[in-house]
Amino acid sequence: MIKIQNVVLAKRTLPVAGLLFLFACNIQAQAVKSKTIFIDKSNMDLSVKPGNDFFEYANGKWLKNNPVPPKETRWGSFVQLKEFNSNALKSILTEASASKNPTGFVEKTVGDFYAAGMDSAAIEKEGHTPIDADLKRIKNIKDLAGIVNESAVFRTQGPGSPLFGFAVDQDRKDPNKMMPELSQGGTTLPDRDYYLKSDPRTLKIQLAYKTYIVTLFQLTGTDSTTARKNAETIFAIEKKMAESQMTRVEMRDPVKTYNKFSLSDLSKTTSSLDWKSVLVMMKVSGQDTVIVNNPKFFVDLNTLLINTPVADWKIYLEWNLLKTSAPYLSSPFVNASFEFNKIQSGQKVQTPRWERMSGLTDRSIGELLGQLYVAKYFNQKSKARMDEMIKNLVKAYEIRIKNLDWMSPVTKEKALAKLYAFTPKIGYPEKWKTYDGLVINRKNFLQNVRNATQWNYADMVNQVGKPVDRKRFGMTPPTVNAYYNASLNEIVFPAGILQFPFFDADADDAVNYGGIGAVIGHEISHGFDDSGCQYDKDGALKNWWTPEDQTRFKAKAKTLQEQFDGYTVLDTIHVNGKLTMGENIGDLGGLNAAYEAFKMTKQGMSDERIDGFTPTQRFFLSWAQVWRMNVLPETSAQLILTDSHSPGMYRTIGTPVNMDAWYKAFDVQPGDKLYKKPEDRIKIW
Repeated sequence: MIKIQNVVLAKRTLPVAGLLFLFACNIQAQAVKSKTIFIDKSNMDLSVKPGNDFFEYANGKWLKNNPVPPKETRWGSFVQLKEFNSNALKSILTEASASKNPTGFVEKTVGDFYAAGMDSAAIEKEGHTPIDADLKRIKNIKDLAGIVNESAVFRTQGPGSPLFGFAVDQDRKDPNKMMPELSQGGTTLPDRDYYLKSDPRTLKIQLAYKTYIVTLFQLTGTDSTTARKNAETIFAIEKKMAESQMTRVEMRDPVKTYNKFSLSDLSKTTSSLDWKSVLVMMKVSGQDTVIVNNPKFFVDLNTLLINTPVADWKIYLEWNLLKTSAPYLSSPFVNASFEFNKIQSGQKVQTPRWERMSGLTDRSIGELLGQLYVAKYFNQKSKARMDEMIKNLVKAYEIRIKNLDWMSPVTKEKALAKLYAFTPKIGYPEKWKTYDGLVINRKNFLQNVRNATQWNYADMVNQVGKPVDRKRFGMTPPTVNAYYNASLNEIVFPAGILQFPFFDADADDAVNYGGIGAVIGHEISHGFDDSGCQYDKDGALKNWWTPEDQTRFKAKAKTLQEQFDGYTVLDTIHVNGKLTMGENIGDLGGLNAAYEAFKMTKQGMSDERIDGFTPTQRFFLSWAQVWRMNVLPETSAQLILTDSHSPGMYRTIGTPVNMDAWYKAFDVQPGDKLYKKPEDRIKIW
């Protein structure tokens, strides 16, 4: 996934009506203005030597002139494009929700969903009454069996996913089968470290979390003393779960996280969890096998279930209900959620309601909204150009694999077979989800959210026992992102990212290959990163390397890890080279392949300057402007723990410093701060 923050999706696994219309028009006008320039010198700081700080040279004035807006936690090309798409969705949704005679199920459903979310008066009037029946049901639980049953109800009906994670996905070792999968979970904070560390930054977040718990309980009528006790109870339970979780680095290992059990054998390790019964309660029947990513977590969870009083588990379930419902209840709940988020992210003001509801509609019924988005905003000319560029990137990758000096012919042959088997998907799915049976009511916001969640859950579990649907998209069309799916061996580019600065059908090749070309190469490289390379051409988790080649690959990857480990993000916080390994390999392989493909074009073979820049300079400047980003310090600290992507600054420089072409293009010499000796430049793919 290219993202602001790419995981291998398979297993790691977006006021007055008139004024809003003017704002949308202004955004579009800005985008058009940028497109006519493509590489804008006014965004650069030409006083900085490229070899000393390429990020500042390429983006310095833009960074100074574009602080993070109060409603955002970061601001850069990704977020600006996301903002443009948000305004596009708002236009679509406003029109659909206002329509007196909707044209059909699609327009009516998205219009009603959005209208219910925007009816703040009705939401304020209801307060917490939409969840009162759920709270009552939890309070009436009598025993541990009731706790387990209620957890299953939560999962299928929408109030959350307590205790553990669950999904249906391809069997990594037999990717033609869809399998139920159990994963570690049960916690609320973004990473296990937030429970286990005791530095001042972490303690501040822990305190804010407990305050958040207290606030939500009090909003539903719990007295302050009991609410504070509840917060300590919940934190203690979640801390125990965190202690049993693998780290994010460990979770990147697709072999370590592949543990197949018969339901009877797994149940022998968890006396309080009979998995055949639990799966049936979660609407999965007829299965005798399950894949578990962290067996120890479930053994420990069983012990925790036995040793923790049922009364405490009821409090834990109440909390899961409160935290997952809060964003869809009245303003005191929404504001409490935001106050907690402020401490974690540094965001200054709440995101406007229309923007939150646009995003929620996209996340909830994305392939309905996506149909309207594609019809209005997707350019078929872009798809044709993307098809051409993908073919060129595959050809460039083929050349690079054949020329590798560290890989044996037998492994090269299998690497090429995998490359040739890649399936690209562009824009939107060939066949849209129908959402048959989904009920949306303009007068019942929270229930709409739950109905959509239930529909999506049923859509997921209904895949068990059926042929793998190789036409599905893992992202909605308006998403500004891209991804690689290892078990499908596919690269996917939603319509939302096929816009400037990543791509423009009218831009010169240098701009497009430095932007979307590098994204294409990045996603291809995920098939050959330290995790993706463990899957064969058919998407099976199966070794296809000779031991010697594998050893050489790991040694090269380790040097890249060490490079990124050396980058400082915030005071004493460094990039985690192990956590970001896959993304860094994706960038390194992707930009190299994009440059190789660019050099095959007419512009790439010429020396013709545009606005004073050579073709190669424009290629690297396009790459740099994609990753320009200002980030709040609180968000930076959080992303280092939770994000598998390196910060934009280090994505900008981390790959070019390993490419001879960048040194030649910008006359980078010994003594420059970013200079690396030729023998130290890392070359993998």
